[in-house]
Amino acid sequence: MRSWYYPLASISSIILIWQMGVWISSAPSYILPAPVDVILSFIDNWQLILEHTIVTVTEVLLGLFFGISLGFITALYLETSKKAVLFLRPVLIFSQAIPVFALAPLLTLWLGYGIISKVVMAILIIYFPVTSSFYDGLTKTPRSFLDLAQTMGSTKSRILYYIKIPAAIPSLFTGIRLAAVYAPIGATIGEWVGSSQGLGYLMLLANGRVKIDLMFASLLTLGFISIGLYGIVSFILNKISSHY
Repeated sequence: MRSWYYPLASISSIILIWQMGVWISSAPSYILPAPVDVILSFIDNWQLILEHTIVTVTEVLLGLFFGISLGFITALYLETSKKAVLFLRPVLIFSQAIPVFALAPLLTLWLGYGIISKVVMAILIIYFPVTSSFYDGLTKTPRSFLDLAQTMGSTKSRILYYIKIPAAIPSLFTGIRLAAVYAPIGATIGEWVGSSQGLGYLMLLANGRVKIDLMFASLLTLGFISIGLYGIVSFILNKISSHY
C-alpha cells in the first residue's frame, strides 16, 4: 500500500495545483483547460487517442530494442578495442552536441514520414546513455577480480564474459532505465516534425484546431506511457538483478 500511496499523493497534488491555477488565473479553457475538461475530452476521444497511442508505443518499443542492442554491442566493442575508443568516443560525444530537433527534419527528409524515421530518432536519443553507462561499468570492473583471473591464466574473452559483463550489469540496467524515459521523447519529436500518426501528431493537430483539452489529454497519455514503461522496465530489471 505504501508503494502506491506516495505516487497517488503526488499525482493528486499536481491535479490540485493545476485546478487551483485555473481558478486563480481565470484562464479560458482554450488556454488552460481544467482537469475535468481534459478527462471529459479523453473519454470522448478515447478511440482516437488509443489509435495514435498504439503507433507511438510501437515506435518506442522498436527504438528501445534496437537502441539498447546497438548500445550494448558498441560498449563491448569499445572495451575490446583501444582503436575503437580513439575513433568512436569523439563521434559519440559529437553526436550529443547536435540538438535533437536539428536531426529530426533531416531524418524525415531521408527516411520519409513513416515509422522508420521515428524509430531511428528514438534510437539516436537512447543510444548514447546505454553505451556510456555500460562502457563505464565495463571499465570499472574491480581490479582484484581481473588480477585473480589473469593469475589463473584466463583468456581475455573469458574475462569479458564471466567477469566484466556481470560486473557491469548494474550500469547497463541504469542506462536501460534512462532509455525507457528518453525513448518516448525521441519518437514524439519525430512525430512533431513530420507524421500523420502518433500522439505527437495528435497534439499538433489538436493545437492547430484550438482543442487544447484534447492536446492535454494526448500529452498526459504520453506521460503515463513513459511512467508505465519505466515501471515495467524497472520491474523486469529488478527481477533479473535478484538472480545475481
